[in-house]
Amino acid sequence: MTIGHTRPLPPGAPPGAGLPPGFVLGVTSTAASVEGDDTAGGRTPSVWDVVALAPGRIADGSTPAVGAALADHWPGDLALLTGLGVPAFRMSLSWSRLQPGGRGSAAAAGVEYYDRMLDSLLAAGIAPWVTLLHWDLPLELMQEGGWLARDTASAFAEYAALAAERFGDRVAAWITHDEAVLHTAYGYAVGIDAPGLTLLGSAFATTHHQLLGHGLAVAALRAGSGAPVGIANHHTAVAPATGAVADRGAARWYDGYHNRQFTDPLFLGRYPGALLRAPGVDESVVQDGDLAVLAAPLDFYGVGYYSPTTVTAVPENRSVPFSLDHPADAAHTDNGHPVDAAGLTTVLTDLTARYPALPPLVVTGNGAAFDDRPDPAGGQRDDRARIAFLDDHLAAVVAARAAGADVRGYFHRSLLDGWEFADGHTARYGLVAVDRADLSRRPRASFHHYADLVRRHRATHPTGPGPVWPAR
Repeated sequence: MTIGHTRPLPPGAPPGAGLPPGFVLGVTSTAASVEGDDTAGGRTPSVWDVVALAPGRIADGSTPAVGAALADHWPGDLALLTGLGVPAFRMSLSWSRLQPGGRGSAAAAGVEYYDRMLDSLLAAGIAPWVTLLHWDLPLELMQEGGWLARDTASAFAEYAALAAERFGDRVAAWITHDEAVLHTAYGYAVGIDAPGLTLLGSAFATTHHQLLGHGLAVAALRAGSGAPVGIANHHTAVAPATGAVADRGAARWYDGYHNRQFTDPLFLGRYPGALLRAPGVDESVVQDGDLAVLAAPLDFYGVGYYSPTTVTAVPENRSVPFSLDHPADAAHTDNGHPVDAAGLTTVLTDLTARYPALPPLVVTGNGAAFDDRPDPAGGQRDDRARIAFLDDHLAAVVAARAAGADVRGYFHRSLLDGWEFADGHTARYGLVAVDRADLSRRPRASFHHYADLVRRHRATHPTGPGPVWPAR
């Protein structure tokens, strides 16, 4: 159980020291954040394209209409990736671009769009790690019930088969879903994110159908591609606000909801009992044979970690009998997330201890949003907070490995500033700044810092990477 945090890590070796040969270092992007919602080639809207139009939904009133205009800037962005020196780039596909409407055949323009990216990445010596879905469900499927509908799981499997058929010869690793627990919680349970529903416990159906779709997609990907297959999810280090019995109980429940709602069925073959007993949960959506399908063995498990969570019991609120807070004494990012790198060590070691069948781990998302600040000494803008975040979290990975966690890779979020869903353009995660006026790119100091770290790692292991995954 992820309760409490490890102690702050002591200063020591240079950032990244202790990472083994074959350890994958990369950066991320997300289709909805960077591609833009152009309809060329028959791309249809995703649920986020529509929800973003509602007043008050997005922090700055922006939409994903432009993002970072990835296609227009791809040659330059590829040059940035090459200059960064990372051996891997994690990207997601737009389901609506590749398979407009979420059903039927692939769009030729969508295939060409991703062919161009994949071929150029491989030509540059960069391995594409491809995520099938990061929240941007085709609008047509949402109109049929979205992840509340069991048929969406079948549609997702067909989409996975199509992606494997078109791109399976060039993808280094597949990720089915990214951060599905946040999609259930924020999108369907409390309505912060798209599709904006407030179903509370009844949102459990979306958990099960996303996992069922994942299991069906694993089979489809393995039938059409020899690349490793995994799933990625968001995790947090959970602690009670006080030592009171009520706070500790609330923290245990929330830990089960956030950290175990997906991993227990994946690696233990069952949902947490406390989750199934929650008001509104309808266990009948779990049909005979489903748990075996969704618990298919994986080649890796992806962990997204950004911040810890402090839980306070609020028993008088029957619908949600707790509140989620931030540690009062923690440093914070500019979009309000507390910074606690040691929590990443806790999450990785907790997963390792809880699940004997756990596959190798990869940190598939970790980063921080900081605004650009003038450097008091002149020269480049001050980017020390992002650099410290990167260094501290890589040290946390090294600490987790030393404690027995089999962590094989780390992807920093993100290469570019992009459109960050409910945060719009107010949260700047990029190692590369994107000017909203003309979309020009400017590498931040953290870009050069990470490039130096990658070069040091490669120089330390000049014979090349060892085996990253066990043979299947």
